[in-house]
Amino acid sequence: MGFLAPIFASIGGAITGAFSWLGGSTILAGVARLGLGVALKYALGAIFQPKQQAQAVQLQTSYGEDMPRTVVLGKAGTAGHHIYRNAYGEGNRRIQDLYVLSHFRITGVSRIRVEGEWRVTGGAENPHPGFRVQGVDGEIWQKVHLGTMVQAADAGLIANANPPTRWTADHRGAGVAYAVVTQVLDREKLQQPIAAFFEVEGAPLYDWRKDTSVGGDGSHRWNDQSTWEFSENPVLMMYALERGFYNGTELMVGKGVPASRLPLGPWTVAANICDEFVGGGRRYKAGLIAAAGNGVTHDANLQPLLEACAATWVEDASGEYPLVGAEQAVVATFTDDDLMIDEPFRFSKYRTRSELVNTVAGTWRDPASFYETVPFATRIDLVALAEDRERLAASIPYGAVNDAKVADRLADIAIKASRYQANGAICLHPKFLDRMPPGRWVRWNSAKHGDRKFQIGQKRLGPLGQQGARNIYLELQEVGAGIFDPTEYTTTPTLPTAPGEGQYASVAANFIAAGVQTIVAGSPERKPGLRFTWNAFDDITVVAVEIEYRPVGAADSIIKRADVPLQVLVTGDGVLADADYEYRHRLVTAPVRTTFWTDWSVVSTPAAALPSVSVGLEQVKTDIYQLFRTLSLGLDDAYARLEQIALAASDAAGVVTEQHAVAVRFRDATAVAMSSLTASVEEVNGQLVAFAESLDAVETSVGDLSAGGLWRMTAQAGAGDVVAQIVMQVRATTGSAWVSAATIWEAGFVGGNPAMPFSRFVVKADQFVVTDGTNEGQPLVFESGELKLQVARIALAIFEELRSANGKLVLKGAGSDASIEIFA
Repeated sequence: MGFLAPIFASIGGAITGAFSWLGGSTILAGVARLGLGVALKYALGAIFQPKQQAQAVQLQTSYGEDMPRTVVLGKAGTAGHHIYRNAYGEGNRRIQDLYVLSHFRITGVSRIRVEGEWRVTGGAENPHPGFRVQGVDGEIWQKVHLGTMVQAADAGLIANANPPTRWTADHRGAGVAYAVVTQVLDREKLQQPIAAFFEVEGAPLYDWRKDTSVGGDGSHRWNDQSTWEFSENPVLMMYALERGFYNGTELMVGKGVPASRLPLGPWTVAANICDEFVGGGRRYKAGLIAAAGNGVTHDANLQPLLEACAATWVEDASGEYPLVGAEQAVVATFTDDDLMIDEPFRFSKYRTRSELVNTVAGTWRDPASFYETVPFATRIDLVALAEDRERLAASIPYGAVNDAKVADRLADIAIKASRYQANGAICLHPKFLDRMPPGRWVRWNSAKHGDRKFQIGQKRLGPLGQQGARNIYLELQEVGAGIFDPTEYTTTPTLPTAPGEGQYASVAANFIAAGVQTIVAGSPERKPGLRFTWNAFDDITVVAVEIEYRPVGAADSIIKRADVPLQVLVTGDGVLADADYEYRHRLVTAPVRTTFWTDWSVVSTPAAALPSVSVGLEQVKTDIYQLFRTLSLGLDDAYARLEQIALAASDAAGVVTEQHAVAVRFRDATAVAMSSLTASVEEVNGQLVAFAESLDAVETSVGDLSAGGLWRMTAQAGAGDVVAQIVMQVRATTGSAWVSAATIWEAGFVGGNPAMPFSRFVVKADQFVVTDGTNEGQPLVFESGELKLQVARIALAIFEELRSANGKLVLKGAGSDASIEIFA
């Protein structure tokens, strides 16, 4: 690669001769087509691969292990580095997320983004989740650890770790600032965990101006981080990066330059300029997430801060320091007589066409837009535009600026500086050797070229020779006080207007309720009902309408749901004829948002059109009779076959049993099934007793848990009794506790007396339900000692007493002590 040698040699020569331009930027920071320094910087970028820049915001949450170390400076937005998620509680609905915010201490977290808006935390502090996020329906909590070296492990993470060993007291995160976001998932209010985004008030910064030990006034000490304070001053950030951010003895981010290389005089001037109040705020301020690793260089961290205060970076024999964008005092004045004759000389009143700019646009970071880049107002120099006769534009992205007024001020400086066009390369007498530091302003009072001010871009010393001893070679660029004229800082950026709040439906339009009669299929009967109608929705977030209704004055109600695109709901559940009902509705949305019930309204139902009850029974009388007739014929046939089997048996008393069984056992688990047939004829006290039984049984067990089922049929004749019985039972046990359900069917004659027959059907269960197989409900339920009828039709009821007592209507039957109580 020998062909590259001349290129690298020429670049190397430029680097050794440049002091203020290549180390950082000039007043025209970010304007790629302006100035020698910027041109040289981009010339280097054309040969080498571009370096990764520090970022003023981290919009996306980062995951994984191989991540750069970061330090937040000033105010910045970050989605953080997600390193831990824990789910616990009932149904694992409580979620803990841990986000690393900075690998150095921070001052705090001012806001968190939830539901597309900045939210703050407040209320009483909970020892585990911290403070609750305000202004949201869901339950979200935030707890911030500032990143001190002595901080303890998060108590909430330890107490709720699932399993318990996931987070212990050893997980302190010393020197690491992090936030724990705790959320309670809810089907309506918070269906899934949020993607957190934080506004962080960054690292406290050392300010030597407040350090009595170095000539300042205050308690700041470099070796005591607890004395540092939060600041948005970009010069304090640059100083901290130069000296480095240390956790103990470990350099996290920065260069690690000794204090002796950072002369406090020029650093103080630069810091004071940034802190000046101009237009109601600080002249310059910034926010940045400085990084180390993954190709991020120290220059990449420094460059956005230099641009944020229009600064020039100087590296000379005295040390390294910034010259912030502001009018400077002239450090030296020279005339044409001070120029060295027969030395190289160049002067031009104008820039080249490629360096001219009359229009400046660009972007800055807007906190209201979650630190996304937004444009500031475009600057157009109409006088310069007329002079240039064409639009010559440049774009400046201010990546570390998060204040609209600062961005506006920097854009004004850039476009004004671009119209100071004079530039030159001259050689001065050695007497100016100690009076011409790079980056400073000088005055050239020239009889030929005019009286102008220039900023020194490059400074090079000539050799000892016949024409001079250590002549001074300077690269000059014209400057002037008008660049920083505060009267020009009046253009307020046209901030982009975010889309307004969406127009969402809150109620169903034209919602109408009416009492109706519904037809019962296959019957002339008409039942009372309610019919609800509404208009179609334009709001695509509405997925259903919930309707609640109840009798006027009642406490209990029924809720029905109609999914979009339905616009009609007809219901007869719990609706009585000729009654008044109150109703209301609310919307169901996806994504979920809070909706509210409307006010109650009243609707009346019509009278029911019910046929005679006797007619209803007449319709089913024939069917029921035919059903029992069929069953009776089937039983007669079965009994005849049983009689034939009995006659074919041998004439002898005794017991005959036939069994079939299967069983499986493994460890402490068993499963058994058995089928048994038994027939016996025995003489008891001189009388014959015949008995027959069919038994099917199953049982399973695991440890002390078991479940079983039994189906048993028996028949007995003799000894004065004639009894047939069927028993069906299920049973479940846990240890000594058990529960069962059973049904018993019996038929017989008491004492064998034909005049005393009996038959019974017994159900033993905690809850007995009769349903018609639909989803509308259970027509009959018996539970907790109460019989509940959803619908009742009574053909004849005779009551001898009707009275009201204690809010109840009491009906007493004629000739009976039984009564019915109807609650209001």
